[in-house]
Amino acid sequence: MTAAKAEATTAEPDIEALRERALASLTTARDRTTLLTTCVDEPDLTAQHSPLMSPLVWDLAHIGNQEELWLLRAVGGREAMRPEIDGLYDAFEHPRAERPSLPLLPPAEARHYAAEVRGRVMDVLASADLRGTRLTEAGFAFGMIAQHEQQHDETMLITHQLRKGPAVLSAPDPEPGPPFTGPAEVLVPGGPFTMGTSGEPWALDNERPAHPREVAPFWIDTTPVTNAAYQAFIEDGGYGTERWWTPEGWAHIRRGGIDAPLFWRREGERWLRRRFGTTEVVPPDEPVLHVCWYEADAYARWAGRRLPTEAEWEKAARHDPATGRSRRYPWGDADPGPEHANLGQRHLGPAPAGSYPAGESPLGVRQLIGDVWEWTASDFLPYPGFRAFPYKEYSEVFFGAEHKVLRGGSFAVDPVACRGTFRNWDYPIRRQIFSGFRTARSEAV
Repeated sequence: MTAAKAEATTAEPDIEALRERALASLTTARDRTTLLTTCVDEPDLTAQHSPLMSPLVWDLAHIGNQEELWLLRAVGGREAMRPEIDGLYDAFEHPRAERPSLPLLPPAEARHYAAEVRGRVMDVLASADLRGTRLTEAGFAFGMIAQHEQQHDETMLITHQLRKGPAVLSAPDPEPGPPFTGPAEVLVPGGPFTMGTSGEPWALDNERPAHPREVAPFWIDTTPVTNAAYQAFIEDGGYGTERWWTPEGWAHIRRGGIDAPLFWRREGERWLRRRFGTTEVVPPDEPVLHVCWYEADAYARWAGRRLPTEAEWEKAARHDPATGRSRRYPWGDADPGPEHANLGQRHLGPAPAGSYPAGESPLGVRQLIGDVWEWTASDFLPYPGFRAFPYKEYSEVFFGAEHKVLRGGSFAVDPVACRGTFRNWDYPIRRQIFSGFRTARSEAV
């Protein structure tokens, strides 16, 4: 069976349904952007809350500028609205640490600009040929921009977490389900499976093309590693024992004085954490959050295990042993619903480990989508046959050993930007992102 046949396929798209999906995706993203940029006052919008992040007002205008570049100019053939600001909002021209010193649009002007762009985009969407060029086929450009905005919404949510001061965001906690009583790990059988996609219409370039991968049998955690399990690593001297760490990881934590996940602090016998302006006791049954790749790797070594490779993670998430197909998601081909995964900022943190039984994979692995991004052992590299589209700066410039792959999404990721094939990447030192992990081990021979 070829890779193209083995992956999940979709029916010929209905053009009006595609327009509706594009409109809904763009609207959902803009509603979230509005929430994240209106819940704070102007000084908080223009301040840089961490040198790792842009001022919120930069993200706001950058979202509008990318929408103008791709949907008004590239798709709609319209004249540039504000060509003089293109350089200000080019993410590759100005590193984040420099952006507060730029002559950025003030909040009111940034909002007006983004809103004016969106109004014109609605006209383009109403008449665009969604069977035209590769950029517009199946509404790709509109889906790309919806995903781009949601990715910046996640970035802005990270900025909110880094921001000092009282809480300004609120959301209900995940509804508690029955305690998880399943096995701690499951065996994923060896053999070939189809990795990546050639048929998902809004998939980005680094997810393509579908191709066969051979994976040896391995065991993988049924759920992400929890705070309680990670505390055991801390209490056993994990941060003070060099043998659990790569040389680079050991140097990094010693240099930074790191001895716990970001935002944690010990108070007597308790561990506390700061979460979006609120200090609370670290909940033992939640997946651990805000750990870097080096920390995840050290924990896995301490536990006598390892991080899964990216291919292992995707096989655990998508492969259906009964049919040999690769599903779009662990639960099947249907879009995510609230019963499947913790996505879309419905909550401001992960659900307890073992939640969402309706979202488990055919082998019984849970929470592969949503809750926390999961570090893998793999470097971010192109798939065989990769072609950059529509611009090299989305993926190609990041390929190499400097970036590690994360998979699965987090509670901060919208469903439009999360699939069984979706790939994220970051430096192995990054901890401000909503990152956790699960571990694996090779089957004993």
